[in-house]
Amino acid sequence: MNIKEASEKTGVSAAAIRYYEKESLIPAIDRTPVGNRDIDDRIIRRIRFVTQMRAAGMSIENLRRYIELFDAQEDNTKEQKALLKEQLAVMEEKRDDLQAAIDHLNYKLNHFYDHMEATEAELRQLEKQHAEKIAKQTPEDDDEF
Repeated sequence: MNIKEASEKTGVSAAAIRYYEKESLIPAIDRTPVGNRDIDDRIIRRIRFVTQMRAAGMSIENLRRYIELFDAQEDNTKEQKALLKEQLAVMEEKRDDLQAAIDHLNYKLNHFYDHMEATEAELRQLEKQHAEKIAKQTPEDDDEF
């Protein structure tokens, strides 16, 4: 299939497929006699793998390293697993950070009237005091520093 068909099949833009090939994230794609890319199921599977790993937040460098390990002749399963575990730890940390933010927002919503209104009133008062302070300053006050 050509690159347009592969793009439609994978949901990955033709430009991204070209980029994946250029960055050695997928193997070099065979060409037809007239020079068009001839993409087979082997490449489609690699495109999907790259897309999934990028969606999981894996960096291009780590993804390239993983693919190099996979494509190597020797058994690199330990190194491959280590890269996957590293990425999992990164994603779990992001998940935990996101969950903390969600929990914080839920707290704010659940305690809007007994917490947020009072906090916002305090902030408004501080802004008012700051504005009054600025309004009282004279040009000579700026020369102190």
